[in-house]
Amino acid sequence: MSRSKHIVLGVTGSIAAYRAGDIIRRLQDKGFQVSVIMTKEAEKFITPLTLACLSGKEVFRDMFHGEQERSSMGHIELARTADCLLIAPATANTIAKLAHGFADDILTCVALATRAPLCIAPAMNDLMYQNPAVQENCAKLKKNGIKFVDPTKGKLACGVYGEGHLADVENIIESVVRLLHEK
Repeated sequence: MSRSKHIVLGVTGSIAAYRAGDIIRRLQDKGFQVSVIMTKEAEKFITPLTLACLSGKEVFRDMFHGEQERSSMGHIELARTADCLLIAPATANTIAKLAHGFADDILTCVALATRAPLCIAPAMNDLMYQNPAVQENCAKLKKNGIKFVDPTKGKLACGVYGEGHLADVENIIESVVRLLHEK
């Protein structure tokens, strides 16, 4: 019997972080194991406890947290065991770090170390998303084979209606499933 696929979900500091719980549940409904990595900024929007309860696993928050303290190579183990790395929501900052090879937190270290396919679902203010630097970073990552689930138009946290709203969770899940079948 084959093992269930392991999805590593990276959650970054966007108001859309609250939707990570729904992403976890829907991935589990498809039979996936889910491990969660949160950036410090994500913790301003949703608690690690919430995501740990939903995933049934410790949430990875920094390079030397919990299990990480017992193994300084915990981030490499996450990278090795991932069948897919999904970053949802992905901020402009995280996208820029990945586009330029920065590895200054556990999420970016795992992203650089994994050989699993990477799927990014951006969420940010429409003006940020439309900024030429952000668009260049997205284009660079797409050129390197990273799958994007583009944001939609919707009401944003700042109160305006524009492109930057996290894609529908079902579209994100479908993209992960398709990506795993292409692998």
